[in-house]
Amino acid sequence: MSPLPPSPSAPSPGAGAVIRTVAPADLQAVADIYAHYVAHSVATFEETPPSVADWRIRLDDFAGRGLPFLVAEVAGEIAGYAYAGPWRAKPAYRHSVEDTIYLSPDHTGRGLGAVLLPELIAHSARAGMRRMIAVIADTGSDASAALHRRFGFVDAGRLLEVGYKHGRWIDTLLMQCDLSAAPVPPPVRP
Repeated sequence: MSPLPPSPSAPSPGAGAVIRTVAPADLQAVADIYAHYVAHSVATFEETPPSVADWRIRLDDFAGRGLPFLVAEVAGEIAGYAYAGPWRAKPAYRHSVEDTIYLSPDHTGRGLGAVLLPELIAHSARAGMRRMIAVIADTGSDASAALHRRFGFVDAGRLLEVGYKHGRWIDTLLMQCDLSAAPVPPPVRP
């Protein structure tokens, strides 16, 4: 995919980012980004970072389901990634996905999430998904929830103290987006 065009009046969020489908060669960078959050945050409840081989299995699973797995590339470097994975394993949930977005610690606060999320929504809608669910760990920051609200997510509930990591109990905020109402632009061709 090509980068989104900048606004004539101001630099666009994530200016200079190329959003594209992940390639197997990107998986080491994806694994490294995620490992940082596993080790140093409560943004994920995982306690052991998945290996590159684990990420390859995930990539193959999503590709087999027709679900998007995107990366944001800035100056030739993977600066973040986003994917839509199955919400739950039971067949009746097959039209709902859960979004995941992680940015390299060196690339946070630059608007990359605001470039990745609408692309993920559009790709998921084109794949026939009806709902996108966000499960957001209460890290003490509202940034992720605010990003999701900006792109049409609404609060769906809060689960209290469902995770325990780094010596504290963590709530999760559940949000959802109606993909049947999402504008679905045609795919961008490189």
